Amino acid sequence: MSKVWFITGAGSGIGAATARAALKAGDRVVATGRNLDKVRHALSDVAGDRLAFVQLDVTKEAQAQPAVEAAIKTFGRIDVLVNNAGYSLLGNFEELSTAEIEQLIATNFYGVMHAMRAVLPVMRQQRAGRIINVSSLAGIVGFKHCGAYSAAKFAVEGLSAAVAQEVEPFGIRIVAIEPGFFRTDLLDSSNAKYARSTIEDYAAEGKAEAMWSGYDGTQQGDPAKLGDVLVKIAGMDNPPKQFVAGSDALAVVKPALEARLRELRAYDDLSKSTDGSF
Repeated sequence: MSKVWFITGAGSGIGAATARAALKAGDRVVATGRNLDKVRHALSDVAGDRLAFVQLDVTKEAQAQPAVEAAIKTFGRIDVLVNNAGYSLLGNFEELSTAEIEQLIATNFYGVMHAMRAVLPVMRQQRAGRIINVSSLAGIVGFKHCGAYSAAKFAVEGLSAAVAQEVEPFGIRIVAIEPGFFRTDLLDSSNAKYARSTIEDYAAEGKAEAMWSGYDGTQQGDPAKLGDVLVKIAGMDNPPKQFVAGSDALAVVKPALEARLRELRAYDDLSKSTDGSF
């Protein structure tokens, strides 16, 4: 049966690629974004009666419910929610202002929360649904200059894992996707944000922009191929709770998890020493 997809941040990158993949599979798509002109332009070559455009700034909780209602009015249901909207904020933690961090969290975490709150009642009523939360490799492993971004993505991981247990009895499955470096505009100079202040003690390590901007356009991950994979995952009866996307991500995650297990075992006795006796 044809699925109905509701995709945030569908104007570029993984969001646009997933919309294309879903349409290619014969599904219907509600493509949302803060800038609808950008979304329409990105998907202009695949426009048709199986593609609808809906305004949604994910940071605005008040916009989430009307956007979901518009999707239901157009296609009658929502089978797959893809929380993709987000951007990067890079810089040493001490150099980031509270306002900058709060703005990032508003998009990258609260945006996910707002969309889930609006869509979950629909999926519960249907007794079926898939929620795909686009996290990041930085949501598993911390990287220099990524303190705020990682904090938001780690929060998405925790939300996904916890809520998945609550909604599974209703036929709803939640998957956290952890992409490595994909050729999106995440690090593009027009999209990526960097710390505005500097602290001299960190100067010897070089600027965050100098370190990260060089990756833009050279990432090995193909958003179109990831879009195809997300279509496959959405069709699985028992999809993975976490999915690491890209060989580069696997090369980082596997040793990181193994190191955590070694450390856990090394302090096993110390951990147990905190138990009380009754």
